[in-house]
Amino acid sequence: MSPFLLLSPPGMLNDTTVGIFRNSEKLRLRSASIRYCKVSAKAFRLALCPHRLLELDASWVPGDLTGADVISGLASNPDCRASLQMLTLNGLSMNLGTLEEDGGVCVGFSSLQGLKTIHLVNTDLTDDILEDICSLPRLETLDISCSSVTELNALLKCKNTLRSLIAHRLYRLDTTPVRLLFIFTQLHALRHLDFSYNHFANDDSERRANGDEAVRQLLESGPQILPSLVSLDISGRKPIDDSVLRGFVESRSGLVFLGLLATGLSSSPVLSSHENLKVTGEANEKQLWEALRRYRERECFVKEALIHLYHLTTDTDKPQPDMLKLVVEAMRSHPESPHVHLLATACVFNLTTRDLAEVMPVRLMSATVTQLLHAMETFPNIQQVQSNCLMALCNDFLLQNVPFDRYSAAMLVIKWLSNHEEPTLQRIAVAVISILVAKISVEETALLSNDISFMKQLLTVVQHKAMLGLVDPTLKFALSALWNLTDETPAAARNFINCQGLELYMEVLESYYSETAIQQKVLGLLNNIAEVEELQSDLMDEDLLEHILSLLQDSQMLVEVRYFAGGILAQLASRAEAWTLDQELRSTILEQLHKSIMTWPHLEQEMVSYRSFRPFCSLLQTCQPSGVQLWAVWAIHLVCRQNASYYIHMLTKEGLMELLKALDTHPDTHSDVKRVSQSIMRMVQEQQSPCEVTNSQTEPGKS
Repeated sequence: MSPFLLLSPPGMLNDTTVGIFRNSEKLRLRSASIRYCKVSAKAFRLALCPHRLLELDASWVPGDLTGADVISGLASNPDCRASLQMLTLNGLSMNLGTLEEDGGVCVGFSSLQGLKTIHLVNTDLTDDILEDICSLPRLETLDISCSSVTELNALLKCKNTLRSLIAHRLYRLDTTPVRLLFIFTQLHALRHLDFSYNHFANDDSERRANGDEAVRQLLESGPQILPSLVSLDISGRKPIDDSVLRGFVESRSGLVFLGLLATGLSSSPVLSSHENLKVTGEANEKQLWEALRRYRERECFVKEALIHLYHLTTDTDKPQPDMLKLVVEAMRSHPESPHVHLLATACVFNLTTRDLAEVMPVRLMSATVTQLLHAMETFPNIQQVQSNCLMALCNDFLLQNVPFDRYSAAMLVIKWLSNHEEPTLQRIAVAVISILVAKISVEETALLSNDISFMKQLLTVVQHKAMLGLVDPTLKFALSALWNLTDETPAAARNFINCQGLELYMEVLESYYSETAIQQKVLGLLNNIAEVEELQSDLMDEDLLEHILSLLQDSQMLVEVRYFAGGILAQLASRAEAWTLDQELRSTILEQLHKSIMTWPHLEQEMVSYRSFRPFCSLLQTCQPSGVQLWAVWAIHLVCRQNASYYIHMLTKEGLMELLKALDTHPDTHSDVKRVSQSIMRMVQEQQSPCEVTNSQTEPGKS
């Protein structure tokens, strides 16, 4: 049977699901990761300890699992004692004080004689436990960063085997510089030393100074000290003279890595003369990329790198997908850090602004948007984070083409809008909403419409702008959002009416008579209401319909406005039995519909789009007046000519070809209606093969 690798996504495993691994004969685990998974000590012992494991990562396991539980469980399996080579227990409480085996023999890390690599970051590691660890005969890699050890004398026990020591921010270390240097010099096999520090921390200044001095002395020592060293990380340490760094680098030809972030040394000229030397620092984007890659789990260095990355990318026009990926990973690694998210979201904006998003991998952009939405949800009261996210999201390519949860995004942004009135950000938020609403499904639109606060918030924006008589992008975006929100969504149309939207729109129609873009969006929404039979009675207002009729008849008015005016009138006049106003008005409307449409020119620019042709079915019946029929076939002809692959597929799928054929053959059909119908049918016939519409060819929405 082949060995099995268990790499559980964070939180996936629990006491129940981990139980499937209890039978070590049928499922033979060799490597297991239960990072962030809530697995109890009992479940861990029963499910994982019977296996002959080579590697185990039990970092940051919530609940009561301790280092003692892990060690005792693994030590209970004789095979594991010899086989386990890597153990990672970052973030766990050790609690090894009274640990005993059956028979009274004390157990500890040294019971696992096969261990070569141990990671104990952010643990309550003590000097005694470190002594036990360093007695392991094969120990090669040890990470004790951010632990509570006070001295490092125990390292002398493994001086001939230890190849990598990671000792970032040992905040309780109480050892003189001379003693530290002596210990380092005895580690004859050491190739990688990380003695970096958190430069933001308010730790004991004397202890930190001792470490800084030990680093200075190490750099000043010759290559005979730590002769095998090829990698040194002193990021966050107190700056030293450039000459000291130059001497160290030039005396070690085998050096491949230097960690110099937040030391003031990363711009040293000696570094540029060693092209193969990798450096973390802030002098250039290459150094920052290396810093974000290596320091993903260290918040202090992530913040430092992001600060400098933001300034370096402020005016960038170069796509940097690898850098963006690291920024997103930094956000994931520190999901609750406001400082990281404030800086990271600003960097995301720089790296995706203008046309940069279009050349990024789609999967990367999808992950980026997901992290931006997480930031908005997690830090609702941090204005700058919200601002950064909104500005990054306000990207037409991103909103139109990148897959992500647009429904949740719309809810997040409208929630933000309800609590903020800053003009620039309000414009951005409304612009984002207008595109999101156009891209979500009919079902999701219906869900949005159930939250009446969504409708109210957008109407509040329109009302505020209308009261001031403003014509600005915010008003246009809000009108577009409302238009899309009510498209084939009767519940949303009803909410619009219940929120006094109809009265507001009647005022806007009159006060913005000369503003074509405003008129078009207002009439477009009224068109959506007119398509809903049970709501048509709300539009039966003589003053309103006479005003709309005047727009239809106005030869000076653009077709974009007259088209939507005609659509409203066609829907209302199509149901003679539901008409409650003067019949003479209906007759005039039907006459002017036909007359006006015959004067409309062909339009090349896309003016309207439809989710479906269902609202047209009733208008295409052979019993309808010619004006109603003519508006419907003119509309279908328009969109089919402008986007044939999408709409001709819709036309045949929804059965409208039969209605068009019936019109064409009916003796009472007006010749003008027949002519347009025949033109549509010819377009369908000209399609060489059935139209296949991919998921990306979705209804583009109103703008």
